[in-house]
Amino acid sequence: MPESIAHSISKMKSDCQCENCVLRNLIFAHVPETDADVLCEVKKEKKFKKGEIIIEQGAPISDFFYIKSGLVKLSKVSDQKRNYIITIAKPHDYINLLTIFHEKEYAYTMTALEYTEICIFPLNLIIDLTLKHGNFALGIIKKASKTSDAIIDKFIKHNSRNLRGRIAMTLLDFSLSIYKSHIFELPISRKEIAELIGMTTENVIRILSEFRKEDIIKINGKEIEIIDFDRLKMIFDHG
Repeated sequence: MPESIAHSISKMKSDCQCENCVLRNLIFAHVPETDADVLCEVKKEKKFKKGEIIIEQGAPISDFFYIKSGLVKLSKVSDQKRNYIITIAKPHDYINLLTIFHEKEYAYTMTALEYTEICIFPLNLIIDLTLKHGNFALGIIKKASKTSDAIIDKFIKHNSRNLRGRIAMTLLDFSLSIYKSHIFELPISRKEIAELIGMTTENVIRILSEFRKEDIIKINGKEIEIIDFDRLKMIFDHG
């Protein structure tokens, strides 16, 4: 085999060999190798800087996105021109699953909250695979359902708690689910926290200040250190 062809084949296979890639596992478990190879061949990867917009609300839908690394904010501007953060997506999330199968345009904006790498597949190929391979389609449907269920669950938890409980929940989510550490840098501003949990920016600032004065957290610019985890958890549980 010529060296150039061998290199191309090796590169094509390596393009779909990312460790812990949920989409890769779903594809190779339920899609024949020939179809899987086509997806690997056409896959593109794009890098985004912190604050860079990945997709604007209202843009035409043409691709299927998968987060390889980083964090992505999904936000929507209402008819009243108020901005809402729907959710924050993490690595291995399919960030456009909530809209791609029933709309022609994106219903929300996607913005990188930190350096982010996105795997991009042509949507028409993903749709073809869902039509041809039932178990692959079922896997996509399960992922979409899990994503929407998580958003609904978080919405209910936010709205069933007082302001201190909502802030506690947000800090715990960043600590436990995203950064796996009691010390982390907030990737969103106080204003964005307010947009995420349905509060005013002033209330977010006030409650963070209260937590600091009560020795629950330390604040150094955007860096947060949770120093009384049990108390913060209690505020979340009973807030």
